[in-house]
Amino acid sequence: MRTVSVTEAARNFSELVSSVHYRGESALLVKGGRPMVRLTPARRPKTGRDLGAFWSKLPHLTITEAEGLERDLNDARRALHPIKSKWD
Repeated sequence: MRTVSVTEAARNFSELVSSVHYRGESALLVKGGRPMVRLTPARRPKTGRDLGAFWSKLPHLTITEAEGLERDLNDARRALHPIKSKWD
């Protein structure tokens, strides 16, 4: 992370922002020798396309595993006692 005085950052703000964004660098802005602000690249918002690409890389259950999961869920549901209203 590079350290930049607030004065220098103000003089070269556009260049500093470009450096942080395009090079993925961070910058620590100091004033009077004291750290004031850290400038870091903004994260890109995730899209549906990103989610689809991530989802396709995840491991998938086999049929046997999926059936076992379904049995386990059904057993757990049967084991739950219905919640009664305090007004009953």
